[in-house]
Amino acid sequence: MPAESSSPSSTTTFWNRPPGASPIMYPLDDFYTQAGRPLPFIAPVAGNAIPQPYQDLLVHHLDMTSTLEKFHGARIHLHILSSQQRDDFYYREVVLLLDGSNRPVEFGAIKMNLGLFPPAARQAILKGHLPLGRILHENGVSHASRPKAFIKVKSDDFINSALQLTGSHLLFGRRNTLLDPKQNSLAEIVEILPPVDGNADELSA
Repeated sequence: MPAESSSPSSTTTFWNRPPGASPIMYPLDDFYTQAGRPLPFIAPVAGNAIPQPYQDLLVHHLDMTSTLEKFHGARIHLHILSSQQRDDFYYREVVLLLDGSNRPVEFGAIKMNLGLFPPAARQAILKGHLPLGRILHENGVSHASRPKAFIKVKSDDFINSALQLTGSHLLFGRRNTLLDPKQNSLAEIVEILPPVDGNADELSA
C-alpha cells in the first residue's frame, strides 16, 4: 500500500476548494487533485437502487464502523494512506481493515474538525489506529450521521491497490457528514466499499 505522508503540501488546492465543486466527492477529490491522479468515474445513485448487501451497509443513519463490524463479525482498525493537518482540520485517506486478517472492508477519505472533539478523542484520532466511529463511542461524543449522497464508483488502480483488488469493479459508497448536537460538522466523509464475497461486479475492460 502507498506510504503514509504527513507533510503539508505546498499547493493551495487541498485547502481551498473551488466554489461549486461537486460535494459528493469531497474530500476525496482534493486528495486526487493533490496527488495528480485523475478522478475515477463517480456518479450519484439512489439509495433504493443500490444492490444488496451494499444497500444495508450504506443506506442508514449509523456510523460505518459499527455497521461494518457487525456485518463482518470482527473489529476494525485503520491503515492510513495519506494525511494532512492544518490548524484544527485533519484530513486523511484510509483503508479500514479487519483485525486478524487485515482484510480491507472500506476505502475512505475524511476531513475532521479537531476543535470540536474532546482532548482524548483528538489524541486517539491523531494516533491513527482506531476508526472514528469507535473513538466517538468510547469517548461519549454525541453525533448524528447524515448521508448527503450515495455513489457508484468505477475502481481505478489506486482504489484497487487500497482494497486489494484486480481488474475494474463497480463499487458503491456514500458521501456522509457527522454532526455534533449543535449541527456543526465533526467530519465530512467519502466511504467506498469493496466487493462482498459472491457479489463482485467486475467490469469488462
